[in-house]
Amino acid sequence: MLDEVRVGLPAARLRPVVGRYLGYREGAPVGVESGRDAPALVRHEAAGAFVVLILGWGAPLDVLNPRSAAHSAYRVDSFVAGPYDGYCTTSTAGAGAGVQLLLTPPAARRVLGVPLGELTNRAVALDGLPDPWLHRLRARLAGAPDWPHRFALLDAALDARLADADPVDPHLDRAWDLLTGSAGRIGIGGLADELGWSRRHLAARFRRELGLGPKTTARLLRFQRAYAALGRQDAVSAGPAPPEGPGSVDGRTGPMDGWAGLAARWGYYDQSHLIREFREFTGTTPAALGRPGSHSSNPG
Repeated sequence: MLDEVRVGLPAARLRPVVGRYLGYREGAPVGVESGRDAPALVRHEAAGAFVVLILGWGAPLDVLNPRSAAHSAYRVDSFVAGPYDGYCTTSTAGAGAGVQLLLTPPAARRVLGVPLGELTNRAVALDGLPDPWLHRLRARLAGAPDWPHRFALLDAALDARLADADPVDPHLDRAWDLLTGSAGRIGIGGLADELGWSRRHLAARFRRELGLGPKTTARLLRFQRAYAALGRQDAVSAGPAPPEGPGSVDGRTGPMDGWAGLAARWGYYDQSHLIREFREFTGTTPAALGRPGSHSSNPG
């Protein structure tokens, strides 16, 4: 459980490409021995089209990809997780603190200096990256007196890094903008036509540079919108979360018009389509996620 959470907004110039800064502290005070028998804190993290960067200090953690031990990271306090098309878990015991950032794939490609295809479905410790600048930044964050100073350090470091980094192909920037602007609803054929590329060329370039193919990215963007709404409990107000069997009936409201309407609003064919996507990207159902306290720590 998080003992302290501080949310910071990046400088206005960074907000189009960097999500909120999430400062956190959990467990016993950093530096205090938590004991051999301290239970592990396990979190279930949903799939996502964005890149997660954790700059932490204190107790290390494991980032486990259930589909691949080789793509997992063990005993790390700072790491980058590329775009994921499946869920993963994190596990830690002891005291820790740090800052979590969400980066758009075009920004992450520039900030990290590697094609995101090398990070797809992977968690990589900072020492696995070619440039040590994030190590230096992590040390400065750990030594800063408070969260406002840390957030200001992040602004300055990201500003400088983006100013020096090579630009991403403008076609890919445009593709990302079109996908996010449509919440993943633009067709891949239409996207390719808009860019003047073939579908095959678009898929290959997008996957190499930004981590996942455009079709999977579109699915994740649509899912993240629905997942975030569950986190805000918008969906819960529509009635009980949908049962999984066909022809189910909500005991209070009759047929589940509320959930069917939400599925349509989020771009799904029907509630069965919604459930299948949630199972793939979270490992569970909207019903389970709709219960109080069950949402992942991943902000989606």
